[in-house]
Amino acid sequence: MPSAVAMTSGRDLDITSDAIDDVNIIKGKLWNDQSEFDEAKDKSQFRDYEAACDRVKDFYKEQHEKQTLDFNVKARVEFKSKKRARMGVWEAMEMLNTLIDESDPDTSMSQIEHLLQTAEAIRRDGKPEWMQVTGLVHDLGKLLLLFGSEGQWDVVGDTFVVGCKFSDKIIYPETFKYNPDTYDALYSTEYGIYKPHCGLDNVMLSWGHDEYLYNVFKDQSSLPAEALAMIRYHSFYPWHREGAYSHLTNDKDARILAAVQAFNPYDLYSKSDEPCDPVKLRPYYERLISKFFPPVLDW
Repeated sequence: MPSAVAMTSGRDLDITSDAIDDVNIIKGKLWNDQSEFDEAKDKSQFRDYEAACDRVKDFYKEQHEKQTLDFNVKARVEFKSKKRARMGVWEAMEMLNTLIDESDPDTSMSQIEHLLQTAEAIRRDGKPEWMQVTGLVHDLGKLLLLFGSEGQWDVVGDTFVVGCKFSDKIIYPETFKYNPDTYDALYSTEYGIYKPHCGLDNVMLSWGHDEYLYNVFKDQSSLPAEALAMIRYHSFYPWHREGAYSHLTNDKDARILAAVQAFNPYDLYSKSDEPCDPVKLRPYYERLISKFFPPVLDW
């Protein structure tokens, strides 16, 4: 049972998250076929950060100020040095349901509703089971907020590369003037600490729920590489939506980009769908979970 402090943090995350973020074949379809569920949706209503509330803008100001290379190195050392919980995937979903993401300007629904909406949209389009379960679990890294994060700024929000010049394709790029790495002689250069076309596997993305969950699942699931890329990079909008970092990416990244872009509509545009019934859907998704995950995972 989450503590009162955790539940309060969860409500805060939901408010903020809602404000900020406000090759298999099945049924004859491939994972990378064009999404169909969102054909009639007005996509101009999503990710409208110009019209975002002050909560969202304040969130990104704090995130852009505090996500330094030094912080990111320390966050990864801490991840490897401790285990936060042992539980199954559905139990993790129920724990996550105490939260709301303040970085999301597109929705104010609970986290479990968003996960089920994403999975159900993928399922309705006839995509393979591994992609359905990826939609179901893709945001479980937000449990970091209950596991002792420093705030929401190191859990949610768009991700970006640290250790080199901050891209102008990141939302609210002017707020990086508060980040000390902006003035570092090395970190402020185009390549920074990296080499040309070194590949995303060799760069450091801002720490948050994507990178955390990828590290949890990569050795504790049978998800394919495309699914792990969908999880790791789904918030990396400067890359998969705006085309930034081409000077750092390589041929492997070009291949996984297709997977991330195939997943993105389900994550983004399913947020306006009708609520799902967790009780009704649980048996179906617990069966899928058992195909790709052990009964209990280290978090």
